[in-house]
Amino acid sequence: MNDVNPGDIPPHRYDAGLANSIEARWQEHWAQHGTFDAVNPSGPLSDPSHPRAGAEKLFVMDMFPYPSGAGLHVGHPLGYIATDCYSRYKRMAGYNVLHPMGYDAFGLPTEIYAVQTGRHPAGITEENIARYRGQLRRLGMGYDTKRTFATSDPEYYKWTQWIFLKIFNSWYDPAADAARPIEELVASFADGTRAVPGGRSWAELDEVERREIVDGHRLVYVDEAPVNWCPGLGTVLSNEEVTSEGRSERGNFPVFTRNLRQWKMRITAYSERLLADLEGVDWPDPVKAMQRNWIGRSVGAHIDFGTSAAPIRVFTTRPDTIFGATYMVLAPEHELVDGLVPAAWPEGTHEVWTNGHATPAEAVAAYRKFAAAKTDVERQEGAKDKTGVFVGSFAVNPVTGARVPVFIADYVLAGYGTGAIMAVPGQDERDWDFAEAFELPIVRTVQPTEGFEGKAFTGEGPAINSSAEGVSLDGLGVVEAKARIIAWLEEKGAGVGAINYRLRDWLFSRQRYWGEPFPIVYDETGMPVALPESMLPVELPEIDDFSPKTFDPDDADTAPEPPLGRATEWVEVTLDLGDGPKKYHRETNTMPNWAGSSWYEIRYIDPGDENEMVSPDNERYWMGPRDGGHIGGVDLYVGGVEHAVLHLLYARFWQKVLFDLGYVSTAEPFHKLINQGYIQAYAYTDKRGVYVPAAEVEEVDGNFFYEGERVEREYGKIGKSLKNVVTPDEMCDEYGADTFRVYEMSMGPLEASRPWDTRAVVGSQRYLQRLWRNVVDENTGAVRVADAEPAEETWKILHHTIAGVREDMEHLRLNTAIAKLITLNNHVTGLAEVPRAIAEPLILMTAPIAPHIAEELWNRIGHGGSLANTDFPEADEAYLVVETVTYPVQINGKVRGRVEVAAGATEEAVREAALAEEKVVAALGGKEPRKVIVIADRMVSIVA
Repeated sequence: MNDVNPGDIPPHRYDAGLANSIEARWQEHWAQHGTFDAVNPSGPLSDPSHPRAGAEKLFVMDMFPYPSGAGLHVGHPLGYIATDCYSRYKRMAGYNVLHPMGYDAFGLPTEIYAVQTGRHPAGITEENIARYRGQLRRLGMGYDTKRTFATSDPEYYKWTQWIFLKIFNSWYDPAADAARPIEELVASFADGTRAVPGGRSWAELDEVERREIVDGHRLVYVDEAPVNWCPGLGTVLSNEEVTSEGRSERGNFPVFTRNLRQWKMRITAYSERLLADLEGVDWPDPVKAMQRNWIGRSVGAHIDFGTSAAPIRVFTTRPDTIFGATYMVLAPEHELVDGLVPAAWPEGTHEVWTNGHATPAEAVAAYRKFAAAKTDVERQEGAKDKTGVFVGSFAVNPVTGARVPVFIADYVLAGYGTGAIMAVPGQDERDWDFAEAFELPIVRTVQPTEGFEGKAFTGEGPAINSSAEGVSLDGLGVVEAKARIIAWLEEKGAGVGAINYRLRDWLFSRQRYWGEPFPIVYDETGMPVALPESMLPVELPEIDDFSPKTFDPDDADTAPEPPLGRATEWVEVTLDLGDGPKKYHRETNTMPNWAGSSWYEIRYIDPGDENEMVSPDNERYWMGPRDGGHIGGVDLYVGGVEHAVLHLLYARFWQKVLFDLGYVSTAEPFHKLINQGYIQAYAYTDKRGVYVPAAEVEEVDGNFFYEGERVEREYGKIGKSLKNVVTPDEMCDEYGADTFRVYEMSMGPLEASRPWDTRAVVGSQRYLQRLWRNVVDENTGAVRVADAEPAEETWKILHHTIAGVREDMEHLRLNTAIAKLITLNNHVTGLAEVPRAIAEPLILMTAPIAPHIAEELWNRIGHGGSLANTDFPEADEAYLVVETVTYPVQINGKVRGRVEVAAGATEEAVREAALAEEKVVAALGGKEPRKVIVIADRMVSIVA
């Protein structure tokens, strides 16, 4: 770092050694004094003597980290430093700022490491959190130290379990368009205001029948249905945890579809509200678009096709094409398939439909096995070779009356729509390919555009071949045709207009150990029973083997075995749940790690409350709705765009349930969202294409070498796989935390990705060194600040800087705020002496971004304690007035001169000054201009 002899270094020079000493001292001061602890309006965290008691509140949050053994690299703190700078600024601007930090601690990475090492996940988690906490402290983060927790703390997940029980004991009331307590549903069945399914009265049902009906309405329910089974992880996954390639987001293992009994949350009941409330939050448009696309609202119709068994219901966005439905396809897992399979093939069955099997049962069984070996993505790939098999039965097209064969095929998924489609090959490419492969009829129902020579026509046009008794769509456009056929279907009882959503219910079971236990037991009926709140938290038992019993990651036939199932003394329990001691069986699945992160913003408000999830008045203070509406939430939430669907969608769902039940005051958890960019770094590959350690690569004449061999350079996301990790610890050792903070914030706009260049960090260090020298004599350590009156020009530069930095900080434009501070600092460097009136606001403006050096300088110039709650400088409007305006003067489009006139000068005065300017006069050569145009405060344009 230093290019001078040690003996030449001034004793009070601001270098890494001095920076680290200063930073450690101030970090300890902040910790001892709780400098950044926010104040609540009531409860244990209230304090009338707090410097910001009664001030306007500001709740700032980061997406909390999942602590790993590797610790932080320089890409991780980008958002954390930005929110810390913003929080420090707003605190100095007079706000009561809540800026907490917790740890997302349950989940697969820690458990996988525990399996590999034989260590307990809790111990691993504690070590990882301690390392992250130490790294964040070293970076000078101003977090509220009284509000820190990990989602794996029993004191925390007690309330996660409590929320689960509230959701379990609720149902979605369509009439109220809200979740209501399950007791209200039971009461409506009992008093007859709600009809009991099956036609009997509530009193006629036995206890098990009543429980089955109620359980079928709960917002959390157990269901045996197709799920995403990942043998490689030994657990099932939600749709959101499966990549577009049909593999697990964690570990990149293949994911298969299997029927399993699992817990689900009825997030689909909130589809419309999740869409509508996106209009009330200040989020990036791309994130809103991702949420809308994932929810996937589409308008169409449900249509019933009669069969020898139950009707097959399909959803289609194009009911107007029903006249072209010449066959049907069910997902191989569809529940109606077994009831449609006859003992023998119908007479005249086309040979190509049977796949060479002697009976329909054999054909269906063989095809199901074939389809189960594929991932969902593989099943939906647009390969031309379509596969399937006839189930041996026909359905009836409700409009044409024609018998259409029913197939199963892997390109239809049980988890999407109804798991069945009416196949219209004339208007769908996949259906066309299937129809060709199985020699099925094709009927066009939309007139292709002139000159169309393809197969399936997927565009819009007038309806053709679309007439039957009582209804004709021929000649109609799509909108009118859809309306007419839906009306006809509803009149005949064959269908109904409908809105469908791509969103599926949230799969909420994980066959793992390291997660929140469910507060659920099963009684002798095998049905779930909620534990009373007095028994919370249900804590994880101690076990020795955390591994899932799945050994072949590519075998879809393996079965999940939750590790908790081995804790037999914990699983089989005798409990008194109000009707005497009875034997129960605990739920052996655990919750997904998304559970703890779906509500943590609420617990930050009242983390020590043992009696409530959060007190209502504190919750309303920090998150209450704005402008009399129903949407409030965290004022600023910063995190990666990779959580645009998973975490944010789940958190919004939980918030809405809690809002409906009256536990929170707002229907949205996060009002403003910002996605920070990524930091990328150079990575290097050798001639084999293998990454080599970036830190050991040398540059020689523009080429790069590793151990004497030339390597190729590329940019990549920082990570172990690219061997280009740079840690903040290294940067703090080499330069100090303040330099690291300044460099990361000066690299570009927060939302933009940017390249890391360690060599450029020295520029940020030099800025802080100049700031230090402006205040402290490097040789003596004496303060250089004088009680001198600044020059007029210096006053102007100061107050323009204050105004600009305030504006930039308000909008998180930290890079441009730093640029303005550098300009002011450079001006101060050129002064013969540094006036206190300039040094003090310069130090205060520096404090949010480089807090340690600012605290030190503030104390050295005579102030005691921390400046964290000192008022941020205010600009004097008198120095912001622009006294003159410079006008460029164009002649026939070319600038020929410039004139300076008084601000607010009349158009005539500007015109006269421009025509009198020496260079303009020369350019005109004595000719009168044809036209002179004055654009106020911008330019003068002369047409010669």
